[in-house]
Amino acid sequence: MSMLWMSQLAPAQEPSYLLTLADVFLLFFIMIGPIKSIGPFAAGTAGLSATELRRVAWKVFAVSAVTVLIAGTVGGKLLQKWHIAPPVLQLAGGLVFLLVALQMVLAQYRPAAPAAAGQPVSISHLAFPVTLPAYGIAALIVLVAMSAATDRVIWILAIAVAVLVLDLLVMLFVRPLLRGIGQLPLQILGAVLGMLQVALALQLMASALHQGRTWPWAS
Repeated sequence: MSMLWMSQLAPAQEPSYLLTLADVFLLFFIMIGPIKSIGPFAAGTAGLSATELRRVAWKVFAVSAVTVLIAGTVGGKLLQKWHIAPPVLQLAGGLVFLLVALQMVLAQYRPAAPAAAGQPVSISHLAFPVTLPAYGIAALIVLVAMSAATDRVIWILAIAVAVLVLDLLVMLFVRPLLRGIGQLPLQILGAVLGMLQVALALQLMASALHQGRTWPWAS
């Protein structure tokens, strides 16, 4: 079975995961949370009335939530059926988390892309990739595939949907939020959380490499 083991456990014991549920929330908050999407969403809905903005926000949330539930359950099960060794699966997850974290940390050095004026609002674009990027879906699938118990899978899916609820709240109040705090504090917070994710990703990869030494292929 694909899971994250801290140590060898007896069958009667509960599996011990390297990533706690709090860590999972942090990863989802960084990957599919509002920090990365608040600017693009505000720019994409700048020409809408308050009523239209709320309608768009609810549609984006609905599309994203359905996608999370489908991708998490179906994608995770498919990945498990490939019988990928747990250390390889864990290493792949750590690599995805690391690349995303480095992207966030280095994003402040890239010039901002100019907003396209006069273009109609696209629900699909605001859902993918603004709110729910491909790497967020990949992270969700990997975390589900590495889970040994059904309740763990349910918690992971629930945390992902909870983060999307935070996205919804930010989308509904995006204009007063940006007027009140601006984007600079959000960029600073994103850089700090990105560094935390770098550390978590490296810990995952180091643990996977350590497990790989004792896996049957190493003998």
